[in-house]
Amino acid sequence: MALLTFRQRVIAALGLPLAAALALSACESGPEAEQQASTPTGPTVVAPGRPGEPARRISPEEAARLLPDERPNGADFRYVQMMTVHHRQALTMTDLAPQRASSPRVRKVAERIAAAQRPEIDAMEAWLKNNGGPREQDGHDHRSMPGMASEEQLRELADAKGGTFDALFLKLMITHHEGAVTMAVEALGKGNDVLVEEMANDVIAQQTAEIDRMRSM
Repeated sequence: MALLTFRQRVIAALGLPLAAALALSACESGPEAEQQASTPTGPTVVAPGRPGEPARRISPEEAARLLPDERPNGADFRYVQMMTVHHRQALTMTDLAPQRASSPRVRKVAERIAAAQRPEIDAMEAWLKNNGGPREQDGHDHRSMPGMASEEQLRELADAKGGTFDALFLKLMITHHEGAVTMAVEALGKGNDVLVEEMANDVIAQQTAEIDRMRSM
């Protein structure tokens, strides 16, 4: 059986029914029972001790305070706002493929990228709305985001056709995906929100696979 982390055990304890918590309390004896005599009456939960320390009984409110703060921080907002812009540029490039690409494989990968990133944009916009909307990003220029194509490169792609388009599309999109992975890794290291963490992990997994696929073409 896998060992639970301190946080997981506290969360599990919070989920105990009241009857179970009271039953555990009634069965206790010895030094721990003496310790319980000094605790407030009412429902309690078992807070597992740190390595080398005994468990103790605390109130549900105190147990909740032991859980880590997972409220969104600035890194979460920065990632979601910038990745939304990043994804939209990818859609600008994929929208050109149906008419300009000559390779069925290029058209297919463009279709797959668009199908994945449109819902991700919707999810990120919903996250922003649920968390109070966009925040001012001090000193962050969207044009300087990792992997972003320049306006000149986008014009060149829009003017290209056939094999020239295919080669340029793959080159720009691989770079674009690599930038997205870089941003996602940074969000995992600096962010605080569980949903943003899930979105960043999805970007890493999905776009790394697409990079490998495009490099093989």
